[in-house]
Amino acid sequence: MRLQKPFARLSMLAFAAACAWPTSQAATPLPKLTPATGAPLVEDCSALLAKLSPLPNTQITATELVKEGTLTVGGQAIAEHCRVAGKMHERTSPVDGKSYAIGFEMRLPKNWNGRFLHQGNGGIDGVVHPAVGGFGGGPLTNALQQGFAVLSSDAGHTGGNPSFGVDPQARLDYGYQAVGKLTPMAKTVITAAYGKQPDRSYFAGCSNGGRHAMVAATRYFQDYDGILAGAPAYNLPRAAIANLAGARLYQTVATQEVKNHMDLATALTDKERQLVADKVVERCDALDGAKDGMVQNVAACQQVFSLKKDVPSCTGERDGACLSDKQKEVLSQIFAGPKTRKGQRIYASFPFDSGFGAGKSGVPAGGSPVGSGVAFWEFFASTNLDSGATGIIFKVPPESPENFKSVAFSLTTDLDALFSGIYASNDVYKEAAMSFMTPPNPTDMKGLRNKGGKIIVYHGVSDSIFSIHDSEAWLRGVQKNTGKDFAKLYPIPGMGHCSGGPATDQMDILTPLVKWVEEGVAPEAIVASARGAGNAGGANPDLPTTWDAARTRPLCPFPHVARYKGSGDLEKAENFSCK
Repeated sequence: MRLQKPFARLSMLAFAAACAWPTSQAATPLPKLTPATGAPLVEDCSALLAKLSPLPNTQITATELVKEGTLTVGGQAIAEHCRVAGKMHERTSPVDGKSYAIGFEMRLPKNWNGRFLHQGNGGIDGVVHPAVGGFGGGPLTNALQQGFAVLSSDAGHTGGNPSFGVDPQARLDYGYQAVGKLTPMAKTVITAAYGKQPDRSYFAGCSNGGRHAMVAATRYFQDYDGILAGAPAYNLPRAAIANLAGARLYQTVATQEVKNHMDLATALTDKERQLVADKVVERCDALDGAKDGMVQNVAACQQVFSLKKDVPSCTGERDGACLSDKQKEVLSQIFAGPKTRKGQRIYASFPFDSGFGAGKSGVPAGGSPVGSGVAFWEFFASTNLDSGATGIIFKVPPESPENFKSVAFSLTTDLDALFSGIYASNDVYKEAAMSFMTPPNPTDMKGLRNKGGKIIVYHGVSDSIFSIHDSEAWLRGVQKNTGKDFAKLYPIPGMGHCSGGPATDQMDILTPLVKWVEEGVAPEAIVASARGAGNAGGANPDLPTTWDAARTRPLCPFPHVARYKGSGDLEKAENFSCK
């Protein structure tokens, strides 16, 4: 086994860059990209099947006309369009003997706007989600409705099971190669359908889809003009190990057992998590000039909030109105981010924010701990999802899927060994996890910038699996190493992983990205809405009852913060400005 130390050095650049705000940027002037122009379908769906049959390494399995209203978004019917489904690079693995292919679908609107969007999906992929291009909480619009031709895929394997990690090529497809294989195929399909190539190409996704967006921005920048990356998991192997480290700490204060292990949700009950969130709001709410139940100035909050002082300490039994000293110690360590025994940082720290209480935990009869929001990521994913990813997809050699004990792996495997392992390779698994899962150098995006491309990252401040601090470090590194004129980060206070939490999480960031790419108009404040009862995109269960159901706020580009102007309705974005 060999360790790929250069990747270890490169992956730490984002964290090292956090030490100081950059003072320089690339001087190369940016090319101006022209707007896309639309075109109608020149072939009906049935005719496309024959026309696409000669595509190399590709089998088109279906073409069908999808009638208007079959799909909806925000209560509105999506117009009639053509759906093309297929698979690429079918093969049988010489390692595990299983069949693999890159499954995909494309949706082609009759009235095309001249743009292509590659939709990145979440988790460990394995499912071809409908190619509609909807992002944010309860979207009111999506790319398909706006006239984009949209592509979605399973990233090279079937099913949400990490066992595909036994196959070396499936690892590479999942990591980055599926993006490179799918993109030229999709553009060929578009050319056949509309008689011309797309004028502008975009990649958008959240979570692992955000990681794929980062991959597109670095490895395949020549193919894309605009990148929208939500909660980008560009350090996914490190974040997964961090979540395992958190599980170890939570089990030391858990009080109940389930299925021969401690139920991590009893380490911090829903009431106790909400207590911490309430105390954060109590201490930090007014730092933006308005007492409105929102913490906009998150950086200032970290300086004034004290878990030790601001959250009551239990003098007797835990009752939801206090935390024990041990609970506070555990929580402080988790938010600070894990380190190896030699003090090397494994992953970023996390900020204390208002969304820590979001979601519910519970244990079904005879089942495993489950939950939503923060509870899901903290107490379930760490022992049921990140374990499999770390042990089977990222490890060299992988654990045997047949004998894999997910919870035991999370709670007992040496973390230092796992951390070293994500930089390891051998003669069968020739690329380490930190090679195939991450952009080669995430802060070097000169290729995208110098062709006139743009990237926008959005990230929930209360995301408990991928830290906003990681995205902030990325932006600082990009601005130092590449330039300040093509990349923006929008932190979303209170929002959890990709959506939810006590937040204004309903937004359209794709439209501002298109305007920036094609018209040169850089976005500043982007208005986002809360999703109260009756919202057309679906209500957000984490929304405080004290908020107006349609509260709006400006999302501000980092490091700016939404501040109250001093007068006007606290429920309306127009009374706040980014400073």
